[in-house]
Amino acid sequence: MSRKCAICGKGQTSGNNVSHSNRHTRRKWNANIQSVRVNENGSVKRLNVCTACLRSGKVTRAI
Repeated sequence: MSRKCAICGKGQTSGNNVSHSNRHTRRKWNANIQSVRVNENGSVKRLNVCTACLRSGKVTRAI
């Protein structure tokens, strides 16, 4: 499963862990992606959608 939203394209971002001694090591933040059954034009599909799109109502979930 790719960690990218099918609606808005949100994916993982990268940055640094910074320790108390100010050492930098690379890390990543994964987007909160859920696999959801979506009703698109009368057909039911399974999409990977971020929770921000689910909350904002950009997706109509299938029952």
